[in-house]
Amino acid sequence: MSEQTYTVTGMTCDHCVRSVTEEIGGIDGVTGVVVDLPTGKVTVRSGTALDVADVRGAVEEAGYELTA
Repeated sequence: MSEQTYTVTGMTCDHCVRSVTEEIGGIDGVTGVVVDLPTGKVTVRSGTALDVADVRGAVEEAGYELTA
């Protein structure tokens, strides 16, 4: 099991959280996504280590930016 935390900018509401959660959750191997709206921190749990490019692509697909 792997767990990584990222920072996503541009999220302002619960709809933003749902969009990011849905997109990242669609990546193969992801078992959980927790978004903390006030801080922009997104914690992703997966069965194996994820490629940050996949996470970045999912976040951008949702309309936001992965900054870390």
